[in-house]
Amino acid sequence: MRTRTADMSTSTGTGTSSLRGTLLLDEPLGRYTSWRVGGPAKRLYRPADQQDLACFLAGLEADEPLFWLGLGSNLLISDTGFPGTLIHTQGCLNTITAHSDTQHSETRGSGEAAATTLRVEAGASCAKLARFASRLGLVGAEFLAGIPGTLGGALAMNAGAWGGETWPLVERVRTIDREGQIRERARSAFRAGYRQVTGPEGEWFLSADLVLAPGDSEAAQARIRTLLDQRAATQPIGLPSCGSVFRNPPGDHAARLIEAAGLKGRRLGGAEVSPKHANFIINLGEATAREIAALIDLVQDAVERHSGIRLQPEVRRLGAFS
Repeated sequence: MRTRTADMSTSTGTGTSSLRGTLLLDEPLGRYTSWRVGGPAKRLYRPADQQDLACFLAGLEADEPLFWLGLGSNLLISDTGFPGTLIHTQGCLNTITAHSDTQHSETRGSGEAAATTLRVEAGASCAKLARFASRLGLVGAEFLAGIPGTLGGALAMNAGAWGGETWPLVERVRTIDREGQIRERARSAFRAGYRQVTGPEGEWFLSADLVLAPGDSEAAQARIRTLLDQRAATQPIGLPSCGSVFRNPPGDHAARLIEAAGLKGRRLGGAEVSPKHANFIINLGEATAREIAALIDLVQDAVERHSGIRLQPEVRRLGAFS
């Protein structure tokens, strides 16, 4: 493995650029995914801020494979890794700014709920966002506490839990393309459905303005605690997984269909359908990405044979699995 930190004259492909972020070469990806599997990326870049990211992207060659990585949930990276560049936003691009109609002020920690709009960068975790909003006395984002990912991922798939979804909160977003051009886009530029979002192609989310109503801070924080207690009681928290593997089909639940097919506890190598929640596949400690992918396929086939319903995965595969 070769690693290095970007400096003021780091080459990014076609030339040199003044970069302030961190560039890692041949970086193993298992440590970056919630399943704890995945081979190396050719390059992984952690930008210092949005302008640094724009500078890095502007130097990439046009045919360079590119992928964005947040908390690494809902993502299965192959054992052979990714032959391109990953933009890693965890630990950076994660500021949350609260503002009113008349001023913008960066707010951290508890305080009065003077603002109804939060500008949230794509690398901020959904759990951090939910806690931040509740401490300010802003309500409507409590459900995000149960989503194991970043806002960027939540925007890309309209993530939801406990009856809430991401895009009803969105007023506008900021995006960036692979040439490093940053754009402001209204919510109307995107169409959000169940676990899918369509919009301008070739752009990734940098931040979003979320509109939240003032409410009872203590009640919002209590609701978050209740939701997290419910999550801990029903899901295999603390074990390597991606969260829910399959989308719920209309009028039904993927977990019920998987359990009805007799698949709870089914193992393939080091991967197992969770005995606690059938829509979770857990890494028992030594699973490979190939074993997890094979178990996903097995569950799809078995459920279809049993119920006639072909479950659709929420998880995205990255790299070669053939």
